Amino acid sequence: MPKWSSLCALSTAAMLSGLINQQAADAHGVESSLRYLDGQLELSSSFSTGEPVEGAVVRLLQPDGSAGDELGTIDADGRLQLQLPVMADGLVDLQVDGGPGHRDYLTLPLQRGVVNLDEVVESPQPLPWIAWLGAPALFGLVSTMAKVRGLQRDH
Repeated sequence: MPKWSSLCALSTAAMLSGLINQQAADAHGVESSLRYLDGQLELSSSFSTGEPVEGAVVRLLQPDGSAGDELGTIDADGRLQLQLPVMADGLVDLQVDGGPGHRDYLTLPLQRGVVNLDEVVESPQPLPWIAWLGAPALFGLVSTMAKVRGLQRDH
């Protein structure tokens, strides 16, 4: 097979592999929401597929980003009734930890000891199209591999 068609075949295979595997990666996203239910703060968390993130540990984060106090675990229905410890007004970071690649982060604004749900900030999720930004680098890598292989054959 000539060099150019070999390079095109490898590039096409790499791009198709990225498209096929992208759906599996999207299923790992964790989505969380908060609401007050009878005066109680309730956290609901599920994967982007709708499946509950059962067993995920919910914890406060320290200002440096390290793990803080555990508040509980998500139940089989994807919910947790939260009791926040007494804290000063300001922003509090909360982590839903279902393991590596299965985490969600929420920033809770506290005002007079109560979470202001209208101002809860969810950390941004990576954009799905960002994988396409790597396509030129992948093409360059495949091209370099073809050149090196050609040089090895010539010697």
